[in-house]
Amino acid sequence: MSINQRILKYSLLAGAVYFLSVSVVHMLGIKVPVLFIYFNVPSYAYQDRIISFLAFGWSVFLFTAFTDPQKNSALVKAILVAGAGALVGVSVINAATDFQSLDPAINPMIFWLEAAGLFVYWLVLVVFHFRSSK
Repeated sequence: MSINQRILKYSLLAGAVYFLSVSVVHMLGIKVPVLFIYFNVPSYAYQDRIISFLAFGWSVFLFTAFTDPQKNSALVKAILVAGAGALVGVSVINAATDFQSLDPAINPMIFWLEAAGLFVYWLVLVVFHFRSSK
């Protein structure tokens, strides 16, 4: 296995662990920064539970891709497309939401930093997926 394939493989595993952690904290309603992107924005338990089971799905898909990224190349590509859509969605939320009206103490810059972290992770997946496909 090449270094590019190993980086892709373990990046997928890291994403699976991350999204499983997101799922757990959302199900428990524990607002942990980074695991809760909007950790200081009011939310309802039902919203957190919806996010929990969707994050669990991401975890399962990432873990399945991790088991054999070359064999599961179509799944990796689907994860990349869905990830791009999720990044656009988070960016739209960040740009269009007046967080100050919810609570003047909220600094939306942290949400942009968290989105940037997710973008970097997504970019790593893109780069190493294409490098390992050659």
